[in-house]
Order: sequence, then C-alpha cells, then structure tokens
Amino acid sequence: MNTDQGAAVRIVVADDQELVRGGFAMILDAQPGLEVVAEAGDGLEAIALVDEHRPDILLLDIRMPRMDGLEAARIVCARGGTKVIMLTTFDLDDYVYDALRAGVSGFLLKDVRRDDLVHAVRVVAAGESLLAPAITTKLISHFSARSAPGTLSPDRLTVLTQRERQTLELIARGLSNAEIAESMVLSEHTVKTHVSNLLTKLGLRDRVQAVIAAYESGLITPGA
Repeated sequence: MNTDQGAAVRIVVADDQELVRGGFAMILDAQPGLEVVAEAGDGLEAIALVDEHRPDILLLDIRMPRMDGLEAARIVCARGGTKVIMLTTFDLDDYVYDALRAGVSGFLLKDVRRDDLVHAVRVVAAGESLLAPAITTKLISHFSARSAPGTLSPDRLTVLTQRERQTLELIARGLSNAEIAESMVLSEHTVKTHVSNLLTKLGLRDRVQAVIAAYESGLITPGA
C-alpha cells in the first residue's frame, strides 16, 4: 500500500470480480497521495470495511452478491464522512437514479481509463466537481422522467441570482467549471463561487444533487 506521508486520500475498493477489484486497487495505490486501505468482495463487506477504516472514498460496484451496491451506498452515504463513487457497465439500470438521490458522488464506467480513474477519485475527494458529467447527466436525464413530479418546487429557485440560476442550468447540462466559465465569459474562480453559493442557498450537498434539483424543479427537462 502507498506509504507516502501527508494527508493521503484513503480508499476502499469494492467489487465482486477479483481481477477488476485488484486492478483498480493497484492503479490507485500506485499514485502519490492515494492509499487503498482495503478491498471488499460484496456490499456487506464494503460497509464493514468503511466502518473499520473510515476512508475518504468508497469505489463501489453497483451489482454485488449478499448486498448490492445501491443498498450499501444508501447506508454509507446516510452515515456521512465517506464519498461513494459507483462502478457501472452503463446498462441504465433502475438503480442509478435512486443511487444519485441517496447521495452517491458520481459514476465511472468499469472500462474507465487509468488517468480518468485517478482524476475522478481526486476531484470527488476534493469535492470540486461532478464526476464524469456527461455520463451522469445522461443517467439523470433518463431516470428523472420516471421520478415523482414536484419533488422540488420551482419556487425554490427564486433564491438564486440570475448568474447562479444560469450556472445551475449549465451544471445540469454536464459542463465542468472550466466550460461554464468559458460559456458565461467568467473566471473559473467566479464560477466556483456561484456553484458554492447555489449549493448553500438550495441546501444541496454537491453537484450531483444540484443536477437532480435542476431536473426536479423543471429548470431542465429530460432529453433537453
């Protein structure tokens, strides 16, 4: 395991396929500032290891024996302290929207490139941006059409300034902070401020919840 000193990002990797699990663990543990503290083969083991190690990140397969990734994610997210990244084969399961609502920080395809895997773990650990925005937006767009209407009243958005509302719309369309800055002709620092302000005003935890809020309030409609 990574023995670098300092505030390393501590990770638990959970996947029932040993080769997949071991591959992700090997890639992440080889990176400076990242440390894989444990590996799990199912959801129950993942929860036990999160309780034992208190990692910053749980990389969690959505389909596993004994307890699937969705139920494990619900439990871990409800307890707080550990951010969850789900692994998916992008089958657009009915699980995915529920996982986002439970507080999952994002999704990775199981065939993710090495550099993208490392980058995703770092940005989610830092809480800076929505993981894989194009993928997550497509998932939310697909499943929000099935969600109960009126979950978030459009009136809630009246607390936002025009710039914050525009920022929320662009987040929901899958743009990164850099892309939003270019679109709105602002500095990236200003965009980060808008993102922070709108999350606070709407009582949202992160950008994933912001995307959900944009769909549920009607600011963005599925397929738009």
